[in-house]
Amino acid sequence: MEASNESPLRGRGAQSAAVPTRFGLATREADGDWRDHMEALDGPPVKLRTHVTEEHPRTILSFNQSPDIFFDRSINAYRGCEHGCVYCFARPTHAYHDLSPGLDFETRLFAKPNAAELLRATLAKPKYRPRPIAMGTNTDPYQPIERDYRITRQVLEVCLDARHPVTITTKSDRVCDDLDILSEMAERRLVAVAISVTSLDAKLSGKLEPRAASPAKRLSALQKLAEAGVPTHCSVAPVIPSITDEFMEEIVQRAAAIGVDSVGWIPLRLPHEVAPLFREWLSVHYPERGDKVMGIVQSIRNGKDNDPNFFSRLKPNGVWADLFRARFRVACKRAGLGKAKFELDCTQFRPPAVGGQLRLL
Repeated sequence: MEASNESPLRGRGAQSAAVPTRFGLATREADGDWRDHMEALDGPPVKLRTHVTEEHPRTILSFNQSPDIFFDRSINAYRGCEHGCVYCFARPTHAYHDLSPGLDFETRLFAKPNAAELLRATLAKPKYRPRPIAMGTNTDPYQPIERDYRITRQVLEVCLDARHPVTITTKSDRVCDDLDILSEMAERRLVAVAISVTSLDAKLSGKLEPRAASPAKRLSALQKLAEAGVPTHCSVAPVIPSITDEFMEEIVQRAAAIGVDSVGWIPLRLPHEVAPLFREWLSVHYPERGDKVMGIVQSIRNGKDNDPNFFSRLKPNGVWADLFRARFRVACKRAGLGKAKFELDCTQFRPPAVGGQLRLL
């Protein structure tokens, strides 16, 4: 793979803000001669900062009928994610809003401050029937702006009040800020938390997922959750061939040592605009092995960068896929860990009070 002439963008995963062509949007192209003299003419480039727009949707629960995932409903308190994970499969969602799945996805964020209010109203409907709500399935519920907005915490408070089960997936140790609520929900079998650990190399993590918690902080968060009695799952995800797969066995061992209940792995997925973004990232950071990485990715995806089909999208095939699967199975056997078997309780559900009413019991 040819090395990029561009310098890496510090603190950001994507290396450009290209607008996708899938929806017929106008493309943007920078003139090379002008860019050669840009700093001399305009001075140093302005630091790329994060902007948050508040939006007020009319609904907050998203339902799906996908046959190969474990949940049928989810909540995303935010759109876009400041963690900036270059491989994030949610990046193409920004394309629906005429924004770049690249830098816009991690710098132009949307928050939903009325999420808890909407959820309370939904759960109070007479025909609502509870099943676990998944959080963190698209963008991270504990990304940096949660520190100020606390939308995820408000949603959890509604779920605790309604005795509604929740699953959480995150890359942030900020989840421990809500340990008081999570512990109480865990006592009632209402919550399970998964934390993704991609590698054990902080420097590599800083390139792949620049604003996510370091690997050490994620493992520490898993330990705190486990010690508090919260059902925990360590997700070795995504496994990137020749980039992160070398850490697979050690992550499993460390997860077992700190008392995590289960582990799993997910192969790299590159849907739509994520594939060119990832190729661009490789050309900047690992041009010497970029062709090898993409060659293995295509070998487990039937010769393509991505396989969007149900079931096979999460279960790659081929020699390399079999090798990763065998390695993970052996690592789990040695560590004494198995697949997640969290059985959350929906029988305790009680519609929440609305309109300022107080609960009698």
